[in-house]
Parts: sequence; structure tokens; C-alpha cells
Amino acid sequence: MSVYSVKVLCVLVFILTMVGVGVYSKAKVKNSSDFLLGGRNMGGWVSAFAYGTSYFSAVIFIGYAGAQGWEFGIPIIWIGIGNAVFGCYLAWKVLAKRTREMTHRLDVKTMPEFFEKRYNSNNMKLIAAVIMFIFLVPYTASVYKGLGYILESSFNIDFNLAIFFMALLTAIYLVLGGYVATAINDLIQGVVMLVGCVLMVGYVLYHPNVGGLQAGLEALNKLDPALTAPLATGDKALPLLGLVFMTSFGVWGLPQMIHKYYAIKDNAAIKKGTIISTVFALVIGVSAYFTGSLGRLFFIDPSSGVAVMPTTAAGVPNPDMIVPTMLEGALPAMLMGIIIVLVLSASMSTLAALVLVSSSTISIDFIKGFLAPKLSDKAIMIMMRVSCIVFVGVSYLLAVIQSSTIVNLMSLSWGVISGMFLGPYLFGLWWKKTTKAGAWAGFIGGGLTITIGTILINQKLLPAGVTAPVIASLAMIVSCIAVPVVSVLSTQMSEAHLNQVFGEAREL
Repeated sequence: MSVYSVKVLCVLVFILTMVGVGVYSKAKVKNSSDFLLGGRNMGGWVSAFAYGTSYFSAVIFIGYAGAQGWEFGIPIIWIGIGNAVFGCYLAWKVLAKRTREMTHRLDVKTMPEFFEKRYNSNNMKLIAAVIMFIFLVPYTASVYKGLGYILESSFNIDFNLAIFFMALLTAIYLVLGGYVATAINDLIQGVVMLVGCVLMVGYVLYHPNVGGLQAGLEALNKLDPALTAPLATGDKALPLLGLVFMTSFGVWGLPQMIHKYYAIKDNAAIKKGTIISTVFALVIGVSAYFTGSLGRLFFIDPSSGVAVMPTTAAGVPNPDMIVPTMLEGALPAMLMGIIIVLVLSASMSTLAALVLVSSSTISIDFIKGFLAPKLSDKAIMIMMRVSCIVFVGVSYLLAVIQSSTIVNLMSLSWGVISGMFLGPYLFGLWWKKTTKAGAWAGFIGGGLTITIGTILINQKLLPAGVTAPVIASLAMIVSCIAVPVVSVLSTQMSEAHLNQVFGEAREL
């Protein structure tokens, strides 16, 4: 069997599995709660894998591991460690139980609904819904870009056509089975990701271009000693810190990640999910970034001894092609097929989470919340399925027509959404004295920070070390400062309302 045939076979098995799970799950979806939350009955393993596979997508394997691994070298591994410790373990410890209890008590299914009920504000619900729909599109587009690059490199097919087929696959299995299909697929995809990452590291590490751990580190050190330093220093320290902070704490305010806490069935599942998601993130994150940190060794010009970044057909350096190109040259056919499925798995789970959350924003928060309050549950399910298709289509178009790198697209999305939502959500969960004015201050402060920062970066008015992830991180910090400061200075919410929100949590 030829190399090409092996890769095609692996992808076909993947596609048939995803669609098969969608068909199987369709029978289990009876109402909108099943479609969006799996009936709030998800166990620890499924929830942890759903969280982990939504966390890591083609964005990390193609955009971050390649581009940032080239830039920073070995220190980039700190992103993977930070994601596991802060983005998984601490996030689950701080947010999971409280989120599950409060969303049950308030009977909310989405983040905009949470803001409405917690702060007694329809306007906040509307603004949150609009922000989510608009700014989850760039993130989804960044995932499609990563998929397009790996498929283009592996199968020599048109970039736009590759994205189209993946968008179609997302729509099919998500429309069929909703969150039930997504969660089951996430468990399957998570296993593929774990196995694939371990094999990928082994083959890349012992490829002749690397020659093992010691030889690889020596080769990197010869190119630039900073590439093998334990920490980034000088003008690279702030950009790396921004990447670690944004990717580790950004998930605390992202609706598609918080959604997993809504659906988990009990506290025992939360305890199990905390450990499983942390181990999963540590393996996937460290594997991906370590592989990316070795990227330069696959592009050394023999005549000059200098690493030369791969380029587009027009000769423009393209950091998003580093990992696809190096893996294509480093891995045997069968393993390359597995790695393609790994990236597909990571990406499809993220896409499903993004599309599902965005469709709920349109159907539950906007249409039912404002345009048709008496909409039946059956009609809501139809609207969510239609919304899934619309969101996939819009994201596909953006992925095709835009020219930004994956890192910039993700930074914009995470910066705006987490920058606006993190403070109001975190303090809203834990602090009774958080006020409506305080929550609005978090929205506005985070939003203004990312807006002004993005403009200044585009106009090249900031120092070189102040990158998009740094601005995104700053927006989250501003949001978390603005909420308590303004809450202390503003009128407290009524005792009756607070009792409803924070009432004694019944055993759920």
C-alpha cells in the first residue's frame, strides 16, 4: 500500500467514525438540554476529555507549536506546563463545582444566560451573546486554517477545498448528535491524540535531523544558545510570559470551555475530571511544544548552516507551515496518517465546542431571549441546528479570505472574549458583593484594553515585545481589577436576589 493510500485510509476511518457517532447519538437527543448539555449527565472521563480536546486543536499543533517553537525553542515548553497547571488543574479546582451548582440553581444553559441571571440584566445577556458570536468566528477560522495546512501538506489538495470538507464534516456530526456526539467523539479523539503525541515525539526526536535528545539540544544551541535556555530572557521574556498567561488563564473565561462544567453530572465526576484533564493537558501540551521547539533542525540550509523558515508559493515565510512540513519529512507513512488524524481529532473537537456554544448564543440567548420568548423546545432545537450550519459557513469564509496568522487570530478571539468575560464570571461565582456596575466595568475595561492594544500593535506604536498575546493577557487582568474596584464603589444588589443566586446549594 502506498504512502498516500495509508494516509487516505486513516482519514476515511476517522470520518466514518465521526459520522457514525453522530448517527448513534441522534437517538439520545430528545430536547434542547440534551443537544446542548448532554442532559447534564456527563461523567468525569468524558468531561475531562471533552475539556482537553477542546483546549488543544490545530491551533496548538500547527500555529503555536510551530511558530512559537521556532521563535523561542525549548522555553516554549513552559506554555504546555502552564496550560496543565493553571488552565486545567487550577481552573477545575476554582470554577467547576461552583459553576455546576450555580448554573443548576439558576437553570441556565449558556454564559450570556448566566450573566443575565447573576446580574439581573437582559442587556448584559444581549451584549455577551453578540460578542461571543462575533469573536468566536476568528478562533474557529484559526482552527480551520490549521486543518487546511496539514491537509494541504499531506495530500497536496487545495487549501480552500480541505477547509470546506472539514467544515462539512463538523456540521454533519454536530447537527446530528449535538453535545452527546461531541462528548463521545472527544473521548475517542482524546485517546488518538495521546497515542499520536507520544509516537510523534519519539520519531521526531530520533530522526537523523535531530539525532536524539542530547544531539538535538546541541544542534539547537549551535544555532542560538537562547533556544536551549531554561527560560526566555531579554526581549523574548515578555512575549513568552504573555503566551503562557493568555493560553492558561484565557480558558477561564471562554464559553466553550466553561460549558463543560455545566454538563458534568456530580461532584465525584468533577474530582475525577480535574486529575484526568490535567494529565491529558500535560502530555499533549508538552509533546506539541517540545516537537515544535525542534522545528529549526528540519530547515537548516546546508550551505549556510542557518535555519530557513518554509515559504508560501509566492516566497513569503509562513510559520504555519513549519510543523506540517517537518512532520511530512520525519514520520513514516502509517504514523503520518495517525498524526493527521491526531490533528483532525484535536481540531474537530474544538470546532464542535465552538460551533455548539455559538449556535446556542443565536437560538437561546438571542432568538428565544429577545425575539421569540415563547419558542417551543422543538423549535429551539431546529434553530440550534440551523445556527450550527450558519456559524460553520461564516467561519469557513473567514478562514479562506483572511491573511492573519493563526496566533494572531486566536489572540484576538481569546483577548476579546476572556478579556471581557473573565472578571464578571469569576467574581460573579465567588463574591456576593460583585455588582452589576462592577460586571459592566469588567466588560468595558477588558474590551477597551484589547481594542486599543490591537490598534496600537497594528500601527506599530508599541515596543516589539508587546505582542497580541500580551495585550490579550492585559485585557484579562484589567477586567479582573475593574470588577472588584467598581463593585466596592457602586450600589449592592438586593439581598433577595443574592439569596436566589447564592442560596444553599442542594445536592445536585
